[in-house]
Amino acid sequence: MGFSQALSGLNSAAVNLDVVGNNIANSQTVGFKGSSVQFADVYTGALAGQGNRVAAVLQDFSNGTLEATGRSLDLGINGNGFFRFTQGGEVVYSRNGQLTLTADGYLQNAQGARLTGFPAGVGTGGQPVELRVPADAMNATPTSGVDISMNLDATVGSIDRTAFPFDTTDSDTYSYANTGTVYDSLGIQHTMTTYFTKTADNIWEVRVAVDGNADSANVGQLVFDNNGSLNEPGSTFPTYSFAPGGGADVLDFDIRFDGSTQFGNDFALNSLDQNGYAAGALVGITFDDDGTLRGNYANEKSQVLGVITLANFRNPEGLSPNGDNVWVETGSSGQPLLGLAGVGQFGALESGAVETSNVDLTRELVDLIVAQRNYQANTQTIKVQDEVLQAAVNLR
Repeated sequence: MGFSQALSGLNSAAVNLDVVGNNIANSQTVGFKGSSVQFADVYTGALAGQGNRVAAVLQDFSNGTLEATGRSLDLGINGNGFFRFTQGGEVVYSRNGQLTLTADGYLQNAQGARLTGFPAGVGTGGQPVELRVPADAMNATPTSGVDISMNLDATVGSIDRTAFPFDTTDSDTYSYANTGTVYDSLGIQHTMTTYFTKTADNIWEVRVAVDGNADSANVGQLVFDNNGSLNEPGSTFPTYSFAPGGGADVLDFDIRFDGSTQFGNDFALNSLDQNGYAAGALVGITFDDDGTLRGNYANEKSQVLGVITLANFRNPEGLSPNGDNVWVETGSSGQPLLGLAGVGQFGALESGAVETSNVDLTRELVDLIVAQRNYQANTQTIKVQDEVLQAAVNLR
């Protein structure tokens, strides 16, 4: 019996050495989770036990430290959750967010597993798909609205429109002008000039020209109260219609002057915003803390390309390690719970950082010494049992 007891101890000690050795070997593996061995004694109704056995090898899913890399395609999860990948037709899960962009635009890890997420605009109600960054340029968007906020100088004199008909080339026919930019349906930039003419106290005529072409049919009127604030109900805001040619659609846009004032200060343009933009080629991608994947374009615009899907499990320790820094679900882990980073139980994403291994190298080296001594002690038991048996054989 003594030999079998010692042999069981040797086998268990060997497994413990394997686990500790594997932890040490992966102390620098991104996203690695260390393991520990649980032992159980063996009894078969005999007076003395039959030795021990390995009851389980448990994985430690505590978080590792986030380490900055400065690389935009490196991602780390600050909290709970796993990245969801597809690999060889199988769904796998990982804490390793070291990604690369393939030639056809897919985000994948070093082993070729592709990152999944929810399509843009769908949210968690959709089905996760492999995230892909299209190489297509962002289409141009024509201007449909312009917002101007400014101050008109209350001290200037009025202009008699009958005596001075409006002429874009004659500055005596208007009080003030400013310029901005608008875009047609082909993304071609055009110069918009807005002309302001004081026609009476607290009343200003507004005209618009694009590329020097004024629309005489659409003339606005700004009315201010005695405190210099814009009287919006009493005002009429101009619209503009312009045929740019060259195959572009007719350019129609409205102009608003919310927040504009009439004080005894110099003319001042506070802000001018319009919602059109030119086409732009893709120049890069970024990730938000909530996992939103954004494409950045040469026209200084960005658009959402998708949202990274995170997964969690009722019992993460039940996941089965599959090599290459990934796990697969099992009956013990339960089904994956999908969600978005930073929402509920899921941690936030950190771009430009990775999660280091959660292995405490100092502790593992101490455990290695203990495991080694345990192995030696069991070999000593075999030696003693051998000596006892030899003594019995030598009896005369």
